[in-house]
This record gives sequence, structure tokens and C-alpha cells, in this order.
Amino acid sequence: MTRAAIVDTGPLVALLDRDESHHAWAVGALGGLASPLLVCEPVLTEAMYLLSGLPDGIDEIYRLLDKGALRLALHLDRNLAEVRALQRKYRDQPMSLADACVVRMAEIHAGHGILTLDSDFAVYRKHGRQPLELIRPPKA
Repeated sequence: MTRAAIVDTGPLVALLDRDESHHAWAVGALGGLASPLLVCEPVLTEAMYLLSGLPDGIDEIYRLLDKGALRLALHLDRNLAEVRALQRKYRDQPMSLADACVVRMAEIHAGHGILTLDSDFAVYRKHGRQPLELIRPPKA
């Protein structure tokens, strides 16, 4: 059975950058995930910035969006209060806008795991108290 997932920046970059240390894990993890992966614009912004040095890095993200493998799943303008509250709550981390949007998507899309390399997601909670379902590489 395949799992539905929200994708964070790290695994998206690792998927497209063969030189990234988690590339093989990211490719393998996708085999067990349902398409489309949910994504937000701040994650795409971070990923495109990090992939800008690869010849086709940015185009590959657009291809994933065009093919429907990635789907934009958060309207920030409709979730400003919730995203702002998350960033206030976790200001000691500090929580990035992308991380806050990923947590908000997890609140909205019940049953979706979060595909991430970021250890901060082990601290974050949805709806105030519920741990997030994380899809991460095994610890080395």
C-alpha cells in the first residue's frame, strides 16, 4: 500500500541532485509513496534556489509539477493566521516559512506523512499536540 505524503525541501533536492548524500534514499522512498506529493510554494522556492546550480534543476521541478507528480496544496493567503501562529510558537527553533507551511499542510491533509530530512519536524506538532508522521532516512 502506498502512503500519501507532503514533501519538504531536502528530499526534493536529494531526488533531483544525484550528488546529494540522500539521493538514493529519496529515490527509494518515492517508490512507496502515492502520487502526487503535496508541496507548498515556499518549499519550491527553497528547492529551486538550492538546485539553481544544476543545469536542469529548476526545469526538473517544473516538469514534476507539469506531470502532476507534485501538487501545490496550500494557499498561504487562506492560512496566514495558522502559519503565523506556528512560527510564533516555534520561534526558538526558528521555524522557517517553508516548515510552517509543511506543518499546516499536515494539519489540513490528515493521513499524509511528511517526507523530510529535517530533524526539526520531530519537535513540531500539528493541532498543538499531535506528533507528525515523518518519513525520514534511518539514522546512521
